[in-house]
Amino acid sequence: MSYEILVGLHVLDDLKYNDYRTAMKPILTDYEGSFGYDFTVSEVLISPANNHSDINRVFTINFSSKNKMEGFFSDAQYLVVKERYFVESVGSAIIIASYEK
Repeated sequence: MSYEILVGLHVLDDLKYNDYRTAMKPILTDYEGSFGYDFTVSEVLISPANNHSDINRVFTINFSSKNKMEGFFSDAQYLVVKERYFVESVGSAIIIASYEK
């Protein structure tokens, strides 16, 4: 069984966000993680939270376990990459769902 999260982002800078994805990918692999689906979206029709109506990127990210996911998001190297690229390139992020798969 694996663990997956469905994420919505408001990406402000596509180039810097792509740099983030490139830099974090080896760390993600170390934690047995991978991307599943990845969509660029142009319009949010319904959103339960008004502050997330500007989502323009939706993707799934998979891990072999919930513990691996938690380890990844708290990894010191990942946090450096996040600070360097993600913070400036993404205006908002929301976990839409998380579940065992």
